[in-house]
This record gives sequence, C-alpha cells and structure tokens, in this order.
Amino acid sequence: MFELSFIWAGIIAFAVLTYVILDGFDLGVGILFPFAEGEREKATMMNSIAPVWDGNETWLVMGGGGLFAVFPLAYAVVMPALYMPITLMLLALIFRGVAFEYRWRTARWKPVWDMAFFGGSVVAAFMQGIALGALVQGIEVADRAYAGGWWDWLSVFSILTGFAVVVGYALLGATWLILKTEGSLQRQMQRYAWLLAGGTLGFIGLVSILTPFQDPEYFDRWLNLPGSIFSVVMPGAVLATAWALFTGLNAGKDAQPFFAAITLFVLCFIGIGISFYPNIVPPSLTIVEAAAPDKSLSFALVGTVVLVPLILGYTAYAYWVFRGKIDPEEGYH
Repeated sequence: MFELSFIWAGIIAFAVLTYVILDGFDLGVGILFPFAEGEREKATMMNSIAPVWDGNETWLVMGGGGLFAVFPLAYAVVMPALYMPITLMLLALIFRGVAFEYRWRTARWKPVWDMAFFGGSVVAAFMQGIALGALVQGIEVADRAYAGGWWDWLSVFSILTGFAVVVGYALLGATWLILKTEGSLQRQMQRYAWLLAGGTLGFIGLVSILTPFQDPEYFDRWLNLPGSIFSVVMPGAVLATAWALFTGLNAGKDAQPFFAAITLFVLCFIGIGISFYPNIVPPSLTIVEAAAPDKSLSFALVGTVVLVPLILGYTAYAYWVFRGKIDPEEGYH
C-alpha cells in the first residue's frame, strides 16, 4: 500500500533537517564566538548550548547511518564523491567538541581552544554547504557507481553554498542567543542578526536563481505545472518569513526571530526537495533505485518507529529542562 523507500526517504529527510536546525544554531554560536566581548560573554554563549550541543548531533548519526542502511547505493555513490568535504566536516566537529570541553580546563591554552572552537564551527558549516552544493549540481553515476573525479565537488556554486550555510548558521546562532541571553550580549546579537538576516536572504535568492542552471530538469520541475505553483508560493513564504524575522528583531522579541530563522531553513529544505524529487542523488539516481530490498526496509522501520519517538522525547525534555534565560553567574562546567 505504501512505498517503503519513500517512507524511508521522508525519515532520513526529517533527520537531516532536524540536524541542520539543531546543530545549525550551536555551530552558529561557535561562528559568532570571537565577537564576544570578554570571557563572561564567551562563557554565557557556551553555556547556552552546553546541555544540548552533543545531543543535537544524534540526528547526523541517524541521517548518515540511515542512508547506509536503507539506501546503500546512494551511500556508495555519495561517499566517494564527497570524501573530502565530509572528512573535513567530521574532523572539524571533533576539534570543536574537544575544544568545547578543554577550554574550561586550562588558562594558558584557552585562546588556542577558543580558536579551535571557532575554526571547527566555521569549517564544519562550510563543508556542509559545499557538500550540499556538490549534491545539487549533480553527481556523475555510471554502472551503479560514482564515475566522477576527485575534485568534482569543488566548484564556484558549491563554494557559494558553503558561504551561504555559514551565514545562515550564524543567523540561527544569533537568534538563539537573543532567545537565551539578556543585556549587552543580547543587544549585540540583535545587531548582528539584522546583518546576518540580510546576508542569508541574499544568499537564498542567489542560490535559488543559480540552482535551475545546474541541471535542465530543475527548470522543468520549477517552471512547469505543478512545480510552477511552488515558484509562486515559495518566494511568497520566504518574504512572509523575512517580514516576521525583521519585525521580531525590530520589536525586541526574544523567540520570534529564532523561529522565523528556523522557518527560513525549513522553506529552503522544501525547495531542495522539490528540485530533487524523485531523485535521491541528482541527476539520475532515484529513491526507488537506490533503496535496499523491501525486507530490509521493513526490518529497519520497526526499530525506527520505536527509536525516533524516544529520541524526540528525550530531546524535547532536555530543551524543556534547560529552558529560559542563561544566568551568567551559573555554568554547565
């Protein structure tokens, strides 16, 4: 009755989107870290994400592991195509995680770990953006294997999407700090959020204009019915979200800018889905072709139906327990 491969595509898409949103704001805090004024503000920024940052990366594991388990052909094609950006991303996340813990343990080496925290955040975000751009521009497949070159992932378009993700994550980080802090740090992040929101919207517009030129099929999906409907609806939704973001910043709201920034990412993710469908690896590998046998999909789905609600439950509980503003006098460490 239901195509299991499409159910699994939805599950993995949900895991990736959840990772982008949750880890996006704490990577954004790392990107903004050097702009903090003094150790007190740096400690406040870190404490705002300390209880949740490592749990946010659960969704990265689920997305990558799910791709390996239920779309093995897609995994076998994507990994050799994106070895370099994915490896650099993982190394950056490791350095960032180590720096997060070690900076509290030393005074002499604290500047070094602060730089590692910032650098790891920037590199991880940039590499995620490059991987996205490389996927959008298409991966060459022949005889069910990657047929491109080592440097195919590196292009002007992928570099553009790399910078777009860095700026977008910084916007998420700034709006998260608006939600979680008070005083001078909050006012500083409100100023940064204005600039980052403008930059993010500019990148969204530029990438949206250039994406159809990456593959003729993208033109067909967006400019012919029913896709042409989304060509009107999506820009309208982005403009409405931008209005909510800027009005929230202008009114000094705490939560509205953060949720508006999240909505921008959700809309961008939907746009990518419209461009890709029914492919999982553009331009030629479809969701059905890349899927494992139905028995494997059914077996994995049983465990996922149990585990995903548990993960959502303890994630929601963690955010509920640590809700509210951060007290600079109290810390996680």
